[in-house]
Amino acid sequence: MGNLKKMFQNNRAWSAEMTRQQGDFFSKLSSQQSPNYLWIGCSDSRVPANELVGLLPGEVFVHRNVANMVIHTDFNCLSVIQYAVEVLQIKDIIVCGHYNCGGVHEALANSSQGLINNWLRHLRDVQFAHDDFLETVADTEARSDRLCELNIIEQVKNVCRTTTIEKGWEMGKPLTVHGWIYNIGNGLLQDLDVSVSSAESIKSITGRAIRQAYERTEKIHDS
Repeated sequence: MGNLKKMFQNNRAWSAEMTRQQGDFFSKLSSQQSPNYLWIGCSDSRVPANELVGLLPGEVFVHRNVANMVIHTDFNCLSVIQYAVEVLQIKDIIVCGHYNCGGVHEALANSSQGLINNWLRHLRDVQFAHDDFLETVADTEARSDRLCELNIIEQVKNVCRTTTIEKGWEMGKPLTVHGWIYNIGNGLLQDLDVSVSSAESIKSITGRAIRQAYERTEKIHDS
C-alpha cells in the first residue's frame, strides 16, 4: 500500500512542477485534445510513448497492447484508429515495437501461457510467414530482433488495410503510416523505412522493408 501512496505523492509533485513551468498548462490541456500523432505500441512498461519522443500529455494519442498488434477483429484498436483519423484529424500513425519483446519471445518459444496464446496466435502467423528465413538465423537474439522488425512491418500493413485508412486515402486525406522500433538497451528509436502514404504503395514499401530486415541478418553474418 505504501507504494501506491508514493504514486499519489509523485502525481502531486508532477502536477505542481508542470504548473510552475507553465501556469495554464492544465487549463489548456482540459479544454481540448489536439495530438498530431497516433502511437500504436506495446504494453511493455519499459516503452512509454510520450517520454521516448519528448512530447507532453496531449501531444500523442496512444493505443497499446501486447506486441503492438493491429488485428482486424480488435474493435478497440480499430475504434482508436477511426477516432484518431476522423475526429482528431491525425495525419501520422506510428506503429512502434521494441527489441527484446516478451510477446515475440513467447511466439518463438511456442510455449503454452494460457489465454494470451490466442492473442499471440496472430504473431505466430507472422512468424510462420517468414519461417524459412527465421530458421536460417542461428543466433536466438538476432532471430528475435528480426521477428520484432517483421512484426512491425506486418502491423503497418494491417493499419493500411483498415477501413478507416482505406476510406481516408480514397477521400484524399494526407495519411501516413510509419514503422519504428525502440531499443530498450540504449533508449534509441530506429525508423524501419516503412512509411506508407497510399494504398498503391503498400506492397512495394513493405516488401522493401522486409528485404532490408533480412539483409540486416546477412550483414551480421558477414561481419
